Amino acid sequence: MLPILLHFGRFSLPTYGFLAAVGLLVGLAISVRYAARHGLDRDKTWNLGILAILAGIIGAKLLLIVNDWSFYKAHPREIFSLATLQAGGVWSGGLVAAVLVSWWYIRRNHIPVLKTCDVFAPGIALGHAIGRLGCFAAGCCWGKPTALPWGVTFTSPLAAQLVGTPLGVRLHPTQLYEMVLELGNFFLLAWVLGRKRFDGQVIGAYMFVYGFARYFLEFLRDDPERGSVLHGFMSGTQLLAIGLVIAGGLLWLRRSAPLTEAKPVGQAGGQSG
Repeated sequence: MLPILLHFGRFSLPTYGFLAAVGLLVGLAISVRYAARHGLDRDKTWNLGILAILAGIIGAKLLLIVNDWSFYKAHPREIFSLATLQAGGVWSGGLVAAVLVSWWYIRRNHIPVLKTCDVFAPGIALGHAIGRLGCFAAGCCWGKPTALPWGVTFTSPLAAQLVGTPLGVRLHPTQLYEMVLELGNFFLLAWVLGRKRFDGQVIGAYMFVYGFARYFLEFLRDDPERGSVLHGFMSGTQLLAIGLVIAGGLLWLRRSAPLTEAKPVGQAGGQSG
């Protein structure tokens, strides 16, 4: 693990922050490229992606604070501390915020909803995979103790200080499990996007595959940041994962949005070079 990537005097560059930023930019660049291929406006796609990223970052941090409100209420200065700023936040909070802001922008600019979601799906998966590698470097999002030979043992006191990583214990590398899952999901979604038969097919596949896998992955997670629902019966992320599976399945069953023929990039209305 490597919580800090570089030191410049008193300034340090967290590995998680660097890889998360790389993941976001790579994912957005791929999404814009797919959007151009499918006749969508490049500028609007860039704007949508940037807004979704900002909303996702804020939403993830907010849900992290809400889930641990008793601590932050007693220590309000910690909201703006280095530990909180460097923490990845709660994924489900970032997802909800990004979806809400994206929906607002799409409706305001009269962008085809399902077609836009389809071109973003592969980039979301790849960006998430890169971000999870950052989680592994930082020591956050750790798994339960295990005796399996591929278990990992974290040793960095800085990781324990910043995010509470257990040290000296062999743990499930849940960060790497999810990275492999999302990397495979990226290739699957890119393949589906090139062969899709109806709008919503790609984002539906993403929601179903990721939601299904994430629900079961939660049983191996041991960090407490995602909160619990239904009197501790499941984590908030598991509840959201169930919702993703249902929504993705309904998109595949419904198939209500006819697949329109994409215009060549040069003929798309408002298309920039």
